[in-house]
Amino acid sequence: MSRIAARLTELGIALPEAAAPVANYVPFAASGTIVHISGQLSRGSEDIRGTVGQDVDLETAVRAARLCAINLISQFRAACDGDLERVSRVLRLGGFVQAGPGFDAIPDVINGASDLMVDVFGDRGRHARSAVGVYRIPLGYAVEVDAVIEVASGA
Repeated sequence: MSRIAARLTELGIALPEAAAPVANYVPFAASGTIVHISGQLSRGSEDIRGTVGQDVDLETAVRAARLCAINLISQFRAACDGDLERVSRVLRLGGFVQAGPGFDAIPDVINGASDLMVDVFGDRGRHARSAVGVYRIPLGYAVEVDAVIEVASGA
């Protein structure tokens, strides 16, 4: 068992199958060793939809961002032909929160994704980031997060 797979097991995370796109885009696109991962929604073991600060509280929104991160790691696995050890570095996360008026704890929400990347990948999971409040996210989900990673070539 790889180090990353063992760490996911320690954290009690079973990765879902990588989600198929819901529109006209690909789940990831690579150029050389850099891979851009399309935005992943707050769906999985639970679907977290709604507006943060109105019908979704902060604690639930942090869980939503964590779900997005789990979905991103599933896409990382697909982009790395099943071998998460090939993730050399998580370079960047872009976090989007469907935020209600007056809700400004956007960075706290996206920490749910950032913290998981570091918990799973260690120092390789430390990344640059943006955290943005938006009016609407596709399909009414509360949070969406995309990523840019660097991968090592396959064996």
